[in-house]
Amino acid sequence: MRTDTDSFSWRRAAVAATALTLAAAVLVAGLLSRRSQAEQLQQVVAAQAVSTVKLISPSVMDGSVLELPGRLEAWSQAPIHARVSGYLRRWTAEIGGAVKAGQLLGEIDTPELDEQLSQARAELATARSNAALAESTARRWQSLLATDSVSRQEADEKAGDLSAKQSVVNGLQANVERVQALKKYARLVAPFDGVVTARNTDVGALIGAGGAPGSELFVVSDVRRLRVYVNVPQRQVASIGRGTRARLVSPERPSRWFDATVESTARSIQSGSGTMLVQLAVDNKAGELLPGGFATVRFDVPVGAGGMGVPPSALMFGKEGVRVATVDSEGLVRIKKVDVARDLGSVVELAGGIERSDRLVESPPDGLANGDKVRIAGLQGGVTP
Repeated sequence: MRTDTDSFSWRRAAVAATALTLAAAVLVAGLLSRRSQAEQLQQVVAAQAVSTVKLISPSVMDGSVLELPGRLEAWSQAPIHARVSGYLRRWTAEIGGAVKAGQLLGEIDTPELDEQLSQARAELATARSNAALAESTARRWQSLLATDSVSRQEADEKAGDLSAKQSVVNGLQANVERVQALKKYARLVAPFDGVVTARNTDVGALIGAGGAPGSELFVVSDVRRLRVYVNVPQRQVASIGRGTRARLVSPERPSRWFDATVESTARSIQSGSGTMLVQLAVDNKAGELLPGGFATVRFDVPVGAGGMGVPPSALMFGKEGVRVATVDSEGLVRIKKVDVARDLGSVVELAGGIERSDRLVESPPDGLANGDKVRIAGLQGGVTP
């Protein structure tokens, strides 16, 4: 017969077996869970390693005309600085106002300069009195010399004293004229006919003499004609020279074209940009164009067959030069070197390196290399020049 001891041993063995089975099940479940999480993590890392890019197609540029961005500048521009120190007493010209040559722009109150002028005049009056006395003395000693009442040495000394005092008078007279000339600069006048394009002072402002950049009180610009500066790529400099006709349009008047003429060229290629600076002149008697702005300049000269146009964001710059990233049919990146023909601002014309059928990465991410696998988010049409 089974005793109580045997029954207790059997129950204890059953409990131990059950606990061992549960522990094994928990261990297996934990291992399977960790393996699943590791596989998911690997999938996430692999997915993140593949960059998602947006593709664009290049557009064929028109090669019949040459369009380039230009910068408008006043024909003449004069910053008006103060030559004397003081306080601004008044100003008579506001920004945008037309002025004539010699017209008063402002007037400076110069108390210190006025005191210097008074002192210079007083010193000159004293020197003239001393010179007049020295002249009278010299004449008297010359008459005494004729009667041998004084020695020639003493007469010569009096004549030398007169000459020295006359030199002092001349020096003090020049000093008075110098201060008077400075006093004239208390009146700020326009150097030529034009428009006041800046006023950087007001009544009561402390004025310091000097011509440091940014310290000008007024700026007068002649805007009846404007200078237009354009950087022409080296490929097209041979077709542009003095007298070449062009037209330009500004953003504020998109439907109005203005005739311009090439006035001069730099006759030198800038090593940094590979372009030559060209200066044009455009009539602006109606004041429709604003100096300091930008415009699109169109040269009616043949520039050859048009290249491929891409947005500037598609270009990659580095020690290898200018490159673009294309994606083949298998989703692999192919880096191609390109040559920039024209920079039109929103569009860059490439002279070679890509084909019309190429698919370009719109904004290549950092670290994108040749042969990388990418995920395509979409394909856009060609850019509009």
